[in-house]
Amino acid sequence: MEPETTTGKTFEGVVVKSAMKDTATVQVERYVKHPKYQKFMRLSKKFLVHDVGNTAQIGDKVTIRETRPISKRKRFVLVSRISSNLEPRT
Repeated sequence: MEPETTTGKTFEGVVVKSAMKDTATVQVERYVKHPKYQKFMRLSKKFLVHDVGNTAQIGDKVTIRETRPISKRKRFVLVSRISSNLEPRT
């Protein structure tokens, strides 16, 4: 019998800090409706992400995936860069 492999949660966010070794801070925004007032709100949360080689730069849009605990606060790993902050906007 093969062991079950469950993939963790996947988020898209923006890199807001990359000053640490092999770690980036990614801010993920959610757009949710308030249960009582029915108004849509933009909520954000920051995650520490394992980024081998410090490939992500500030402002890059990235995809992150949940994984086993890497350190005390790092539970996500960088999957891919969606867009770079160096690309011209049109």
